[in-house]
Amino acid sequence: MFSSVSANPSNMAAPVTRTLASFQRTSWSALKAQETSVCALWHPIPVFVPVRTKKRYFIPPAAGVKGKHDVNPEAKARAAGVVFRQQYMERAINIACSAGIFDPYVPPEGDARLSSLSKEGLKQRTMQLQQSAASQLAIRKIKEFDSEFSSKDFATRAQEIFIEAHNTLCIFNKEKLHSLVTERCYPEMTRGNRYKSLRWRFVESLEAPRVVHARSTDMVSKGNLYGQVTVRMHSRQTLAIYDRFGRLMLGSEDHPKDVLEYLVMERHLVNPYGCWRLHGKIVPAWAPAKDPIIKTVMIPGPKLKPEEEFDALNYQVPKVEAVQWSK
Repeated sequence: MFSSVSANPSNMAAPVTRTLASFQRTSWSALKAQETSVCALWHPIPVFVPVRTKKRYFIPPAAGVKGKHDVNPEAKARAAGVVFRQQYMERAINIACSAGIFDPYVPPEGDARLSSLSKEGLKQRTMQLQQSAASQLAIRKIKEFDSEFSSKDFATRAQEIFIEAHNTLCIFNKEKLHSLVTERCYPEMTRGNRYKSLRWRFVESLEAPRVVHARSTDMVSKGNLYGQVTVRMHSRQTLAIYDRFGRLMLGSEDHPKDVLEYLVMERHLVNPYGCWRLHGKIVPAWAPAKDPIIKTVMIPGPKLKPEEEFDALNYQVPKVEAVQWSK
């Protein structure tokens, strides 16, 4: 006889669950193996081959390392078989202007003080006529490249360039100033004027400007001609220089002075678009010394508390103590 057993749904579902779980594990492992094989085909493992390089016996010292400076690194490199390249001091060459003044004009002593009717004045005038032969040859060479050049009209033109250049310097227009002065004259006019204010004015011309010297010389290569003309200008001007605090350092705006100047104008003759520009000034050896510049010095004041006020009338400037520099 057989015993009767009641049917239980949980007992029937257990084998089905185990079968599905084993099937999922089998399919997942198969997919993983397939993915690994595909990755191996598309992304191969890189192969590193060691390469032997040349051994360096001389290693330059690293920058910023303290206490490891060689006494003579060049000798050490030469002993190791490494030759340093020779260092050359290279300077930029500007062909738009020359680097100096060719055969500068020597002004006669006592110019603008001696009358042309006196004995000394007649001697100076005679020497100028004797030395004008080279100037005439240079003027003839300049006229070959500048057909409008005339020694009579050029002096007035040079004076206008001089006035316009100094007016441009006061407002400091760089672009316009470069068109009026050469690259050699530009740093000489602008050096030290960064924190200063200039007030310059041309009052009148005491004597008519005239050409006293002319030279024409080639530079770098034959045929690369530069023309330089020296113009004598005797005028009355005013100049005042103020520092960054607005204090007067030199000159005065109300008191004009008589100024005798020898201006050097230059042009690159070969350049068809060249123009005459201010190149420099000639200062004679007998010229009087310039006035000293009054410099502004800041003296530190007393340390005040928040509730105190500074009274400049009762404050005394401390004197500098004497310091013995050497025994």
